Amino acid sequence: MKIVPLAFDSLGVRSTATFVETDIKILIDPGASLGPSRYGLPPSVKEIEKLEELSELVGEYARIADFLTISHYHYDHFFPQAEFYTDKFLFLKDPKDKINRSQKRRAFELLNWIGDSSKKKVFADGKSFKLKKTEITFSPPVFHGGINSRQGYVLMCSILYGRGKLLHASDVQGPQLDFSTDWIIDENPDVLILSGFPTLFLGFRVSKESMDKSNRNLMKILTQTKVNTIILDHHLVRDLNYKDKIQEVLEKAQKLGKKVLTAAEFLGKEPEFLEAKRKELYVES
Repeated sequence: MKIVPLAFDSLGVRSTATFVETDIKILIDPGASLGPSRYGLPPSVKEIEKLEELSELVGEYARIADFLTISHYHYDHFFPQAEFYTDKFLFLKDPKDKINRSQKRRAFELLNWIGDSSKKKVFADGKSFKLKKTEITFSPPVFHGGINSRQGYVLMCSILYGRGKLLHASDVQGPQLDFSTDWIIDENPDVLILSGFPTLFLGFRVSKESMDKSNRNLMKILTQTKVNTIILDHHLVRDLNYKDKIQEVLEKAQKLGKKVLTAAEFLGKEPEFLEAKRKELYVES
């Protein structure tokens, strides 16, 4: 199985776009965006240039993919108007079940844009599919972060090919909740990609108790599955001091001989935390 993170926060934009090649080609969450405001500042020139670069890259991989999956309808996880949806098989979050108002509106805007141009559109919530020798399993809708999150729901996606399994957990933000954690453990992946806990909001939007629970869940996954690599990125790395917040997780992984790293590090690159460094980027320019 070939796994290529295309656009992630550690690569300079908000996204979890990932290309997976088995005997088929799959692109998970074909989108990217920028934080509209950070430190009271709009995106820097360098961020805008990076978004253009990685949006083009996502588009290139989308055009060669056989299947596209969309975990939820936030603009960092899908492009609302792109030509690459044409002639693709689409696995989508159900726009009518367990979805908040804003995501529902965006979902139907996307469906109207696609029209009849795709090969097939499937609402994938809680379903499994056999595609050649590849099996794709989608979780039931899970909260985007904590319990009763105002951000709505997302789908996790598990891809099995031969003896290898990848699980893409999108915006579970932690994982904070037992249901999301248990689903990951039951799937027992070799590689896990997920959005980490949003430590940036610690103390006013999220609690230390929730962060501690997220860390315990991560350690539970490390000890109770065969996972050898966790790509922990997205919300977590918008905090430049994120490693301090997950130190016990990093130590547990090291003891077990497993890896917890960013998407950039997985690719052998130096992370570019552009949003978190926005003030510095304005000074440099």
